Amino acid sequence: MRYLTWLLRILLFVALLGFAMKNNEIVSLRYLFGYEWQAPLVVALFGFLVIGVVLGMLAMLAVVVRLRSDLAHARAEVQSNQSGRSADSQADTPNHSS
Repeated sequence: MRYLTWLLRILLFVALLGFAMKNNEIVSLRYLFGYEWQAPLVVALFGFLVIGVVLGMLAMLAVVVRLRSDLAHARAEVQSNQSGRSADSQADTPNHSS
């Protein structure tokens, strides 16, 4: 299975390398107010991919923080319930010491 994973990684790398080599023409990206950026197409695509990933991660950050907080509260509640049960079971058992 490990060899299959490495084979897929190598094939993906070769495919992306071929894509980058075939798309090295200079493109112009025009923005507002006359700003223009010229770069190879593969650089522009990679840049926008990175920007999209970062924006997606920032969009999910609030959800992740809320879920971690809920998990911490649930763990604390389970811990308090378990410690309460152990205290109750110790109180219910008679002390047979002489």
